[in-house]
Amino acid sequence: MNVQRILVTGRLYAELAALLPDKRPDKAFRFVAEEELTDDDFVWADAYVGFRPAGPFSLANLRWVHSLGAGVDAFLWKREWKKDVLLTRTVGSFGEQIAEYCLSYLLRDAQCHDVYAWHQEQRQWKPFAPKRLGEQRVVIYGTGEIGRRIAETLRLFGVSPIGVSRSGRDTPPFSAVYRHEEAGEALACADWVIAALPLTEETHHLFDETFFACLHNAGFINVGRGATVEETALVGALENRNVRLAVLDVFEEEPLPPHSPLWVHPNVIITPHIAALTSAEDAAQSILDTLRCIETGEPLANAVDVSRQY
Repeated sequence: MNVQRILVTGRLYAELAALLPDKRPDKAFRFVAEEELTDDDFVWADAYVGFRPAGPFSLANLRWVHSLGAGVDAFLWKREWKKDVLLTRTVGSFGEQIAEYCLSYLLRDAQCHDVYAWHQEQRQWKPFAPKRLGEQRVVIYGTGEIGRRIAETLRLFGVSPIGVSRSGRDTPPFSAVYRHEEAGEALACADWVIAALPLTEETHHLFDETFFACLHNAGFINVGRGATVEETALVGALENRNVRLAVLDVFEEEPLPPHSPLWVHPNVIITPHIAALTSAEDAAQSILDTLRCIETGEPLANAVDVSRQY
């Protein structure tokens, strides 16, 4: 594939303007803020780099689209895609970042930080033993790159993570992997469920009332995509204690609307989609590596299977 004119947008466009042209002076770049994109930009470009389709986005003249995030649902969800347009995604330190995010909340809960903070406010001296992380039963939905990194990290603390995937295929470092429809027994015993799934037709609202009914006072973390969770079902699960604590970094609508009951629920922790952030350096390296592979015909580890939507 011969790519010559690369249109770069999104929140990192100015930083990427300082990193890319000197590395590939043989390419023509345009660095444009999303709100300033015009039809002319898409007529000019044969490649597009951004977090999402922005402005008068059009695939008509594009040969390559590169997502600056790990997820690609912004490009594929409820959209038609041209089969001859290559879609790739950024692969950086996302798995490591998300694993640390999940670990921080599991440790916070196991070490009873909130309980001891309350006791301190009350000036009460009430020692009791924290839970050991290795004794926690953790189920991870998604056994791809990010799910595996979470599992690897938890194994360092003695956890034997169970995976749930579309295929149910055995995947190290999970102690066992189940298909979605076979996970009921594992869910019934889970202390934590971590959702790290992409958004596809199959995963849309996968975490619904039926799913939450399988849980018994479990913690729930979503670091995948917000629309995999039916939020009204989650609120109901919090009320009836199927879920005792929800840690949510992603939501079906972002920013989360002010009227959402999740904002004020005492057993919900909200973070604004920051579990894994793309740095300009990671983004630039991913763009350059992908471009090199495109030109040399090397295998693309970050190519998206459009038919599977991830």
